[in-house]
Amino acid sequence: MSLGELGVKVAKTAAYYRRRLREAGRVLLWPVVDRHRLARPLLVVGCSRAGTTLVYKTLSLAPNLASLNREGHPFWSALHPPEERGWSGHELTAADARAEDREEALRYYHRYLGPRRFVDKTNQNGFRIAYLEALFEEPTFVFVRRGPGDNIASLITGWGRPDEYGDWSAALPARVRINGGQYRRWCFFLFPGWRDYLDAPIEAVAAAQWAAYNEAVLAARQAIPATRFVEVAYEALLADPVASFRDLFGAVGADFSAAVARHCETVIARPYNAFSAPRVDKWRDAPEAARIAAVLPRVAATATALGYSLEGEG
Repeated sequence: MSLGELGVKVAKTAAYYRRRLREAGRVLLWPVVDRHRLARPLLVVGCSRAGTTLVYKTLSLAPNLASLNREGHPFWSALHPPEERGWSGHELTAADARAEDREEALRYYHRYLGPRRFVDKTNQNGFRIAYLEALFEEPTFVFVRRGPGDNIASLITGWGRPDEYGDWSAALPARVRINGGQYRRWCFFLFPGWRDYLDAPIEAVAAAQWAAYNEAVLAARQAIPATRFVEVAYEALLADPVASFRDLFGAVGADFSAAVARHCETVIARPYNAFSAPRVDKWRDAPEAARIAAVLPRVAATATALGYSLEGEG
């Protein structure tokens, strides 16, 4: 091992133990921490493959926000495992927001992030907006939307990666044989009526997921004050990432620093978790393009409610 390599190893080890010491100190201080300062998080929601990682990772760079820089799914699912609800779906309501849930959530994020306002991203939380609104004090929701053609196409691609997007569903008590058995593990999230799609064509499953998710968010939005529900279109981010993120940061009270602006200038060229170079109407070049076009009429009402016209999609 060279001296340079040794130095890097020592620095990483020191950083690890400093982090652990900070976490231990926060655990000790928890009994006297002001919960009210922690209870106004920034929560990113949006259908899987809609661009939520792009938004979450960029918001995580704001100097005045704290972030785990990872999906919050393991934590939130542990509070209310889907099997306890008979695998009916990922939906939670205000009635499910227990006092112990709030205490555990604030304790968890304070342990790892300290007292700063935090940003979280968990796609399945789109079905839990009423729950999260009841759980926290004045949370702000950032809803990322993407047009149906491109989003459905990306969902189909993701279904081909079950180890990445279906790791949570190994114990699902159902025989999944989607697309004639091509897809055998349920991916992304459950939605009301998902059992009707266990042996459906993959484009029908992805279209149903897109519609159900966005309809759930649109319904929940009605009960959230407009100042705490911010919507951003993935297409706008592709067209002008600097201006779009500047507007988003301003709307949610995040500091749009010079470093964040520089990041936004090149972020589309260095995308997060993209299957291919980001662009609008990419679905038209997908192997399933004709099949996607055939299911778009099924989601027309939802698309219209989100501001998308299917005239250019179908």
